[in-house]
Amino acid sequence: MKDEIGIEEAAPWIVIAITLLGGVLRILLINKNGMWLDETFSVWLANHSLEEMLSWIAKIDQHPPLYYLLLHPWIGKFGDTPYYVRLLSVLFGTITIPVIYQIGKRMSGAMMGLVAALFLALSPFNIRFAQEARMYTLLTFNAAMAIYALVSLLTDVQNTRPIGSQFLDYLRAWREPRPVEPASSRDLSYQVQNRNQTRWRAWINRHNWQSIKTIETDLAWVGFIVFSAATMLTHNTAVFFPIATNTFVLGLMLYKRIKKPESMPGFQAPSMGNWIKAQIGIFLLWSPWLVVFIQQASRVYQEFWIPKPDMEMVIQTIESLFFGTLFSLSSQIRIIWILYAVLLFLGLMHFRKRISQFLFLASLFAIPLIGELVISIRRPIFYDRTLIWITIPLTLVLAAGVVQLRFRYLMIAVLGTMVTINLFFASDYYRFMRKEDWNTAAGYVANFAEEDDLVLFNANWVQIPFDYYFKTYERLYDIQVVKHGVPEDMFVSGVLEPKMTENDIPGLIALVDGQDRVWLVYSHNDYTDPMGLIPQTLESKMELSRQRDFFGGQVQLYETP
Repeated sequence: MKDEIGIEEAAPWIVIAITLLGGVLRILLINKNGMWLDETFSVWLANHSLEEMLSWIAKIDQHPPLYYLLLHPWIGKFGDTPYYVRLLSVLFGTITIPVIYQIGKRMSGAMMGLVAALFLALSPFNIRFAQEARMYTLLTFNAAMAIYALVSLLTDVQNTRPIGSQFLDYLRAWREPRPVEPASSRDLSYQVQNRNQTRWRAWINRHNWQSIKTIETDLAWVGFIVFSAATMLTHNTAVFFPIATNTFVLGLMLYKRIKKPESMPGFQAPSMGNWIKAQIGIFLLWSPWLVVFIQQASRVYQEFWIPKPDMEMVIQTIESLFFGTLFSLSSQIRIIWILYAVLLFLGLMHFRKRISQFLFLASLFAIPLIGELVISIRRPIFYDRTLIWITIPLTLVLAAGVVQLRFRYLMIAVLGTMVTINLFFASDYYRFMRKEDWNTAAGYVANFAEEDDLVLFNANWVQIPFDYYFKTYERLYDIQVVKHGVPEDMFVSGVLEPKMTENDIPGLIALVDGQDRVWLVYSHNDYTDPMGLIPQTLESKMELSRQRDFFGGQVQLYETP
């Protein structure tokens, strides 16, 4: 008992320390790798005006606009260098740590919250995407906030009160003036004091300000509605978030109807009326993007680059959620899996008397995972980073498993082992993770470029990362080259990565006719030029005089004999 009280008192300071640790790990070596294609695409979109940005997103992208809308003013304030662009992701990744602490604390006490916060702070997978200028840490943050709001509601006995009733009660009480203190011969009266105050202070003192706890339930409803919609506006695959929450909550309501009150589980179901109102609110906030969502989903259904998942890919994705990207320890991974399996089992045991809490976390984890796999039967969308937010329920179950150990020294030993494992895999990420090296590609072309050279890009939108670095050389050395995509220029038809076919060869020949020097920036060719038609065509007309490999592609210079 004394230990629990001591942890409760020290928890805020421990959370601050863990959050700072997580922030340091997320910002550490953030500039080690250059900006790769997707990151520069984020910058390219965010550098447009809001109207142009939304138009481009609807025309060529497969994501909702929320991240780009936040990145736009961020770049306007701090600039678009890799450090500052990625710093926004670091920020969202870091502030998610105290949120998961609050979720764990609300579900099972401060100890579970602290362990969950520590695991998330050290998560190699979350560290990796906190160093990327994409929407994945924002997705995790929004989902975590929505989960916290929902957990607050499910553990609140007042969750059946009509939504907004607490706000109305607060407003009525707020409008009532404070009682006037009686005048005294020795002291100034309340009225006299009030006349000596500024208008602003007098206005504050005139109203009855109650504790924020009096509107706690309504605030939780608002938080759940707002952050659920924000989750869906961060990534389109987050439509599985409301599917998961509705599956669980409606199931909990059904359980409530068929079971006696004394056999109720740990969570308390809200009223059906409140739940329907919340879903309507979520839909109304998300609905402005509905038409574009349907258009984006249609384009993805017609053709997308993600390969169809097999069992190996599923296993690798699950491993990524636990360990990040595996670079080593392949032979010892089974031993580590046993440790995680034991913790997951202990987590289940921890929730055995509150099975609804385990089912809640299991729904949040399993439904998005299975949902992406089911849709991938028709059109592959299964991708590890789109599932990053399900590390929240996964981390909470692992934390519950540690808490279930109960014995202090055993808990410390297991925690030490887990911390060591996570730090090892995080160090692997720092040492071995590589991204496309567009700075080398741009620098090589800039070094040997001559006036009016033609620069071709086989995957037309790789011109964006190339230009991100090349623009500096153009400005410094007044380089003047002509750029063009193959088989068509960038985004002419609205197709993100058009494939090169034999029918496009005459157009390529017409493009290079009369050119003395042609550069080919060749990247992502497995998808856009699987038969190698572009270099074959160029070699039939010109001679290859220079070539430079870079991580992510190749630069070739062709010259007329």
